[in-house]
Amino acid sequence: MTTNILLVGIGGQGVMTAADLLARVALATGWDATKTEIAGMSQRGGVVSSQVRIGSRIHASEIEPGHVDLLLAMEAAEALRWCHWLAPTGRVIVNTLRAVPPVVSSGRAHYPEDPVGALRALGCEAVSLDASTIAAGLGDARLANTVMLGAAADSLPFESDALLAQILQRFSGKEELRQRNAAAFEAGRDARCAASSARPNALTATRAACPCS
Repeated sequence: MTTNILLVGIGGQGVMTAADLLARVALATGWDATKTEIAGMSQRGGVVSSQVRIGSRIHASEIEPGHVDLLLAMEAAEALRWCHWLAPTGRVIVNTLRAVPPVVSSGRAHYPEDPVGALRALGCEAVSLDASTIAAGLGDARLANTVMLGAAADSLPFESDALLAQILQRFSGKEELRQRNAAAFEAGRDARCAASSARPNALTATRAACPCS
């Protein structure tokens, strides 16, 4: 069985770092894994996407539209932009952050009024959380991608502890950063559980593995 994960967001949100972590954990826990990425104009806040495929044996690195099992969106409108890549049983975990680009501010484009609501109206199984506010509350807005990884932890084919260990390994010798990232990871898991519990018909299979279910 293969798990196809699509991570999307904008430059500076740690999309590629998150994808790299997922691929590394998969390999470290005995899975085969591949990773591809499109940075776009990431340094200017442009769209960033990365694909991770995890399975017993992966023969092709790219995911085709309509075959994504988990869409992990670091920004609300990007979740809506990429939702057509979802498989019929695919699910979305989305950060409710609204990063309005200059093209919208100038009046040349329109930002969706309610991206998460639009996702659900399309029939997508979407769980939303305000990862950016959670991260800011922990003292560093850059922790939002760790919050999102925590939210995704129980939807992955390896143990959440293995993912957390890989995250913390990046901060070897920096105890304060390790503690902040550990707190962000657990906050993401808690927020995911709370969001799923608030929507009893959403992500039923995943909630069965959720520690607070």
